[in-house]
Amino acid sequence: MRIIFMGSPIFAVPSLEKLIRDIYNIVAVYTQPDRPAGRGRKKTPPPVKQVAEKYGIPVIQPESLKPEPVLDEMRSWRPDVIIICAYGQILTQEVIDMPPEKCLNIHFSLLPRHRGASPVAAAILAGDEFTGVSVQIVRYKLDTGPLLASAAIPVMEDDTTLSLALKLSHVGAGMISETLGGWLRHERIPEEQDETKATYIPQIKKDQGIIEWKKPAVELWREIRAYYPWPGSYTTWKQRMIKITKAEVVEDEGSDKASLNEAGTVIKIGHGFGVRTGNGILRINKLQPEGKKEMNAEEFLRGHRDIIGHVLPD
Repeated sequence: MRIIFMGSPIFAVPSLEKLIRDIYNIVAVYTQPDRPAGRGRKKTPPPVKQVAEKYGIPVIQPESLKPEPVLDEMRSWRPDVIIICAYGQILTQEVIDMPPEKCLNIHFSLLPRHRGASPVAAAILAGDEFTGVSVQIVRYKLDTGPLLASAAIPVMEDDTTLSLALKLSHVGAGMISETLGGWLRHERIPEEQDETKATYIPQIKKDQGIIEWKKPAVELWREIRAYYPWPGSYTTWKQRMIKITKAEVVEDEGSDKASLNEAGTVIKIGHGFGVRTGNGILRINKLQPEGKKEMNAEEFLRGHRDIIGHVLPD
């Protein structure tokens, strides 16, 4: 059985490693091209590429799957099945139709909920108590294919997109080998998704990280977790960006009650501070001022006490 694995970020690595450990015949790995990363903007290979090279598996990094030479090369691997996990490109119909045992996608949500490019962030933004992993047969219309397996985990109050995606990546790795084996033995019966329960979230954009203080505190708390580490949640003070990396919703009691009606007003809370929102107070626990390292709110306030009383963004 000849397998092509398609994936790119760290979240795809556990599934690739699981298939390798279970001695599946992975003939090639497709991943995104090396991209500039870090402060030096040095070209950096995707994590999946690093793992594949470690095991001596051929790596292909096309900018697009559409050119005919790219498709010809993929056909030359004679894949029986293609496994996809966070590859980073939408598959063409030619790729979908290529393997006789179909393309199987490891998707980080409980489909049909949260179809689309940002399912982990979507679960946090929606305040879901549970999310999970689905293994589905790929169709051209995004995330609509029939399901072969699913598994749920709770969304914890301190989960961010990073922490939750890492958990889901290991859940997916635990599922894919058994699911693939059952599928190839024709023991797994595909189940069509319930279209009436479908939700969709597009790719998150950078400007979604701008904090709108008129929103309720609980909504902003979810955004801060959902947008960590990218694009981050940020505001401005003295025309310099401040990224809020950790916060919590707190009761109004015990806080400075000046400027009660103005969302964005910074108030002192204990040794730290919070911000009034459209509904409730968001206590800031950790933040990262522009050009500096992440710090807790108390540390920041020691050097910037004049922020108290200001209305953000400033």
